[in-house]
Amino acid sequence: MSDLTQRKEEILEAVFTEREAGRDGIGDVLLAASRELTAGAAPVDLEALAKDGLATLSDGRVALTADGEKRARDIVRRHRLTERLFRDLLDVGERVMEEQACALEHILSVEATDSVCTLLGHPPTCPHGKPIPPGPCCGAYQKTLRPLVTGLPAFTLGATGRIVFIAPKFHDRMDRLAALGVIPGSTIRLHQRSPSFVIEVGETTIALDPEIAGEIYVKPVEAR
Repeated sequence: MSDLTQRKEEILEAVFTEREAGRDGIGDVLLAASRELTAGAAPVDLEALAKDGLATLSDGRVALTADGEKRARDIVRRHRLTERLFRDLLDVGERVMEEQACALEHILSVEATDSVCTLLGHPPTCPHGKPIPPGPCCGAYQKTLRPLVTGLPAFTLGATGRIVFIAPKFHDRMDRLAALGVIPGSTIRLHQRSPSFVIEVGETTIALDPEIAGEIYVKPVEAR
């Protein structure tokens, strides 16, 4: 676990997520952090990060140092993986998902985080479509745990699964798949991998390009 206080971790997370949105102003960061902190955030919080060597402040803007970047990245990774865990495997609602993610991002160990990531099949995005920073486990060839969620290319031929999430490179792909009934929650059966992927959704058989198939993540379910 991190040796930072929960408050400092929230501020670091705010710097990271605001930068993702293209904002690095001190006011923007403090406003974002205040949404998560009961007592709100103040300039002194950013000054504390700067004193710890985690951020730099200049001309009304804030930037992360190398150490701050690593720490913030790890916090965001834990938060977004936990969101996936509670949404995709435990089927909880948005409010509970966020509450649990906010709590667990401060206490998950590195080992537990990698285990969650592996169980989820190393998802590239959170339920809101934001990127999940990858960890060392994402590039490992040998896994100690069998993923509960896998990309369609690694799914067992002839098996039945439920689509957990889709991470398309292009937004219009999601619309085209939705028109075919290929959406999160749909039950599918994988019939073929080559030359194209062939799946059955309801009573419809659909052929998918390998690149698109690689963007679909599935959890095994028992056939009815």
